[in-house]
Amino acid sequence: MLMISPKMASGAQDKQYTPSLLSFFIYNPTFGPREGEEEKKILFYHPSEIEKNEKIRNVGLCEAIVQFTRTFCPTKPAKSLHTQKNRQFFFEPEENFWIVMVVRNPMIEKPNKDGKPPTIEYQEEELLDTVYGAVVRQCYSMYKLFNGTFGRVMESGGVELLIQKLEKFFYRYLQTLHLQSCDLLDVFGGISFFPLDKMTYLKIQSFVNRVEESLSLIKYTAFLYNDQLIWSGLEQDDMRILYKYLTTSLFPRHSEPELAGRDSPLRPEVTGNLLHYGRFLTGPANLKDPEAKFRFPKIFVSAEDGYEELHLIVYKAMSAAACFMISANVELTREFCEQLDSLVGPQLTLLASDICEQFTINRRISGPEKEPQFKFIYFNHMNLAEKSTIHMRKTASVCLTSVHPDLMKILGDINCDFARVDEDEEIIVKAMTDYWVVGKKSDQRELYVILNQKNANLIEVNEEVKRLCATQFNNIFFLD
Repeated sequence: MLMISPKMASGAQDKQYTPSLLSFFIYNPTFGPREGEEEKKILFYHPSEIEKNEKIRNVGLCEAIVQFTRTFCPTKPAKSLHTQKNRQFFFEPEENFWIVMVVRNPMIEKPNKDGKPPTIEYQEEELLDTVYGAVVRQCYSMYKLFNGTFGRVMESGGVELLIQKLEKFFYRYLQTLHLQSCDLLDVFGGISFFPLDKMTYLKIQSFVNRVEESLSLIKYTAFLYNDQLIWSGLEQDDMRILYKYLTTSLFPRHSEPELAGRDSPLRPEVTGNLLHYGRFLTGPANLKDPEAKFRFPKIFVSAEDGYEELHLIVYKAMSAAACFMISANVELTREFCEQLDSLVGPQLTLLASDICEQFTINRRISGPEKEPQFKFIYFNHMNLAEKSTIHMRKTASVCLTSVHPDLMKILGDINCDFARVDEDEEIIVKAMTDYWVVGKKSDQRELYVILNQKNANLIEVNEEVKRLCATQFNNIFFLD
């Protein structure tokens, strides 16, 4: 992707290139231990058209780097390698299985006079190891959600099956990686929760209980509204990666005009006296179609004895979505889907309307939103709750932030400093652009604030952040 940087005002022809994926490969050094068998180590390699000897050479170089760094610290092998033109990230998710991602550094192309080739300047320090290391871990987590561990696939079908699954999954998944959009939110991998009053929350809990009681096959349920989570019966780490899949991949593919209430005329089906807007996002597109297929994607989640395989049913009505997970050993029939549709559709339609009305009332009471003096990112490590007023929209393909990339880089640097210490900490930075950036870490919670106050001093900035903490976070960030 080509982007003209605002910093390049002095030379209008200067071009700035954002980071891009050069290669991504997975190997196991134990699969080709003898000379002449090196190709057997490679389980997946992107781009696939690279010549065989170059693949072997690149994998061999990574092996050597990992082995070399082990001599200094056997328990913590290499995580990244910095060079002028690119950066390599290493991750060992399972014993002897290595994932490597190579990212080209951002660069500036400066034209030369006299017809000489342009000068390339690589911006080596613009990439943050924490951000792109998190991206590699996400790649593995997403693969594991739909396929289980590498070891499990090896047990069921050997190396051939593993290679097939890796090819099938990563060929599509790597196309959704937009490295220029990666930032602090990728490090957190958090979940945005929808704020609700007690009565509406109890209605949703009651709905979940009724459905699980009526359809006893359902093992786990998750409930979302407008891409925000309200209820989940899954373990936190499983919900975290399922949430990312739903909000950045599945929901955007099925987006539709927002509905404001019960009277909206979008594809209603009459069930008794109630308009019913429910539909399956996974599984049958139309229950009335005699050719409809009743196959659902399978996912793997944590269980007491390792992992369990489940059917994933995602059912949506207006802006509300319910995810139902059922053991993969059960065969899902047309009758079951019709039963779920007639039971869940009307109730979910009513709930979506109730939540929408409640949300509208709350917004009316709180008055019109003014452009605040500050923008912030908040993350809680205990429940993975995440909130950002910096990101206007964040999906797999687009990341619209309301601040300059230089400020996002400062946020990432502060986060790296926080990761090095266990104690509560506060960092205040004055940026070159007259912005103030404040980071607070307190008891598993992190808050990053960007203030646009040109002539403010340190004391005024501190007071402003205190006011924000008092109004938005119930004083949990007061360190003094």
